[in-house]
Amino acid sequence: MLKRPKPNKEAVAQLLDLEYDARRAFINSDTLRDQDRPANILQAYPCFKEVDHVMDELRRIPNRFNPDFISDLKTRWESFYGKAQSYGVFKKVLRPPTTQDKVTRSIAMMKALSEMFPSLVALPKKLGHASEAMVHVLEPTENPNTYLQRRPVFSPVLIICDSNCMLAIGSMSVTTFPKENINAGVLYLLAYYYTFHLTYLPYIATLLSIHQTEVLQDAIHDRDATSSYKKALSQWKKLLGSSEKCPMAMQQSPSLSVPVM
Repeated sequence: MLKRPKPNKEAVAQLLDLEYDARRAFINSDTLRDQDRPANILQAYPCFKEVDHVMDELRRIPNRFNPDFISDLKTRWESFYGKAQSYGVFKKVLRPPTTQDKVTRSIAMMKALSEMFPSLVALPKKLGHASEAMVHVLEPTENPNTYLQRRPVFSPVLIICDSNCMLAIGSMSVTTFPKENINAGVLYLLAYYYTFHLTYLPYIATLLSIHQTEVLQDAIHDRDATSSYKKALSQWKKLLGSSEKCPMAMQQSPSLSVPVM
C-alpha cells in the first residue's frame, strides 16, 4: 500500500501507526549513515515525500498517543513566531514588520533565527551564513539542482523558488509545497530531522534545539545542552519575563496562520 501510485492517505496513516515500532527501529538503526538514511527511508516509505505524513510522524515520535499534538503544536508555533518577531527586532537582526507580505516576513525570520539563537561554531567557508544551513532563496538565474550539488553541508534545507518551495536533504529533492505555506517551513524542517533521525548541523544546533524544547516541548539530551543553547535560552526567557512584567518591553507581532496539517 505504501508504494502504490496514489495510496489513500488515511489508510497509509493507519498502517504507519500500526508498524511504528518496527519502522523506528529500522530508521534509527546505527547501520544507516546520515548520508544514506534519506534515500533508504524513502525507498521503503515513499509516503514520506508528502509533508502531511512527515508531520504525522513528528506527532508520533514525541507523543504518539496525544491526538491533539498537531493542533497544540500549531498554537505554540504561532505564539513562538509572534514573540520571536519582536525578539528579532529587539536584538536588531530583524526589521519591524511594516507592509511586508507573510512570505517575505517568514523568509526574513528564518534568515534571522541563527542570529537570534546563535551556535558558536565556525562555518564552512562555502556556506557563507549560518542561515544557509536551512534556507536558501534562489537567484533568478540559479538552478536548484546545481545549487544542491554544490552545497557544502548535508542536511534538510528549504529552497525558495519563484512559484513554490522545495525541501531537499543533501543533494536530493524530497518534496515541494506552496510558497504561501513557508511560515511553517521551520516545522517542516524539524519534522524531516525527526522522521529521518538526522543529527542537527552544529551551525544551527542551538536554534533547532530551542525549537525542540520551546515549540515541540521535547526534551534534549544533556550532552546537547551546550553553553550556546543555555545562553540563548536564558536570554530568550529573560526577555519573555521582562515582557510579562512590562508588556511594552516586547510587543508581540501579529501571528500568521500556520498550515501545519
